[in-house]
Amino acid sequence: MACSRTITLLGANGMLGSDLTAEATRRGWSVVGLDLPAFDITNADHLRRAIPHGGLIVNCAAYTNVEKAESEPQLAEKVNAEAVGMLGAFAKQADASVLHISTDFVFDGTLDRPYVETDAANPLGAYGRSKWHGEQALAASGCRHCIVRVEWTYGRNGVNFVKKLLDAAAAGKPLRVVDDQVGSPTATTAVAAALCDVIAKGMPQGVFHLAASGYVSRFAMAMFMFETLKMPVDISPCKTSDFPSAARRPLNSRFDCRKLESYLGRTMEPWQEMLKRYLGAV
Repeated sequence: MACSRTITLLGANGMLGSDLTAEATRRGWSVVGLDLPAFDITNADHLRRAIPHGGLIVNCAAYTNVEKAESEPQLAEKVNAEAVGMLGAFAKQADASVLHISTDFVFDGTLDRPYVETDAANPLGAYGRSKWHGEQALAASGCRHCIVRVEWTYGRNGVNFVKKLLDAAAAGKPLRVVDDQVGSPTATTAVAAALCDVIAKGMPQGVFHLAASGYVSRFAMAMFMFETLKMPVDISPCKTSDFPSAARRPLNSRFDCRKLESYLGRTMEPWQEMLKRYLGAV
């Protein structure tokens, strides 16, 4: 049975925000969706007015251009860190709770095992640093909060790795895909469902990792996609170091999600099943 609930959703028009709106609405919840240009998370007045007293704010708003962040570190910090600190401070004043979305980029990807929530953060670039600083600022605000780190997400809206591969393949371009970055491709529809389950169960405080079950390299993921679609593509593996890039990326983005799965009482679906479902609707 759906329960009556209202969520204030920041970044409602983005890839995750749009799927979260759809999932919450499907459950019979009310969603107050806020996003640019009418709502700017870096604007203190906008933010203060958005906080419902005693309510729940889900923050999907973020500066997410990993490459551009290297030349715009101040803007990344303003959106991903300073604004999140303001959000926490206003939430504290309004006795509100915050569910905040973070990223695998807070880690350097050098561990030889999946990352757990208590592993030390060590971002490689401006984007990861800004997201890590946002986590710290939210915790320091003293508001009730839950931080959920996600990785390798793809969905209907926004730019993502899956869409880039499909567009390049459709254009007949030969593809070179890195085989030394490993993680869990995760559909934003699955993230949205898990977040709603977290909310429905009362939303615990702390940090949680959320990703599809299983791990794969970017190259093997691409091969799986094109084999699933029966699409002939000229594709070859390469290394991350073969691509000149302003931003460094973690090679190991594997998450240990047992903490979240224990809370939800279920395991996350395998990445293959999520991706096949997504590709079936392309």
